Amino acid sequence: MLRKKEIWKMKTYMMLLTCLLLVSQVSGVSADMLDPDLVLYFDYEDFDGDTVVGKSGRGYDGAINGKVTQSDDGKFGKAAHFVAGSFLDLNGPNINPDDIPTEGMSVVAWINVEAVSDMAIFNARAGDNTWLVHPEARGDGNYRWLNRSPGGATIFDIRAGKNKANEWVHYAGTFSRADGVAVLYINGSNVGEENARVGTPIAPDWDLGARVGYNIDNNRPFNGLMDELNVWKRGLTEEEVNAIMDDGVDGFLAVEARGKLTTTWGRLKTAR
Repeated sequence: MLRKKEIWKMKTYMMLLTCLLLVSQVSGVSADMLDPDLVLYFDYEDFDGDTVVGKSGRGYDGAINGKVTQSDDGKFGKAAHFVAGSFLDLNGPNINPDDIPTEGMSVVAWINVEAVSDMAIFNARAGDNTWLVHPEARGDGNYRWLNRSPGGATIFDIRAGKNKANEWVHYAGTFSRADGVAVLYINGSNVGEENARVGTPIAPDWDLGARVGYNIDNNRPFNGLMDELNVWKRGLTEEEVNAIMDDGVDGFLAVEARGKLTTTWGRLKTAR
């Protein structure tokens, strides 16, 4: 016959398993997907031939065009070094429509540019020719964050901060359609904010392409180091931006998962 202590251990084990299952179900995350809202994630730790392995769990890798090489001088471990005119092709037309950010978007990355000039961090273009997103370091000495709706209507266009070369800078552009607000954070600080000019969603496809490090029309080449690029289909909060800046995406998601587990465990204990 099992002793009370052994029975309690078995019950505790089963409750923990239940917690993990509940967290997975509540968040809607599959076994492979890191987060239901994380669309793209490149930590640049894994290069496989002419491919940079994506880490979002959605199967979106980056095909190297030109000279994108792995560097040991990353902000977190490795980084990617982009020679001007080189880029990662994300095969935009084959991105799952459910993964395209329309109700909100965040583009976050550590960048270390080699000059103060127009440089695209990430770019996508819709089938109707709409340039729907511009997260950039700018040659006029600032940074840019923009989203557009179908047909090319500008939702917001923020240009703020001080573009600096040859040092690591944390870039984060966020937008929530529900809140109607876009914010540009540089090194964790709000440097620019704009209310949405229109209430329409972000253009819903990347059918003319999506790239890291170069515009679709071969303009604004990124030249320098990039680390921890992550693209979300919601607007991150200031607290989340700073957590990602400090701990990286993996560290941020680990803390978030522990918080969900603690909350679920507390509910189960209360229900005992």
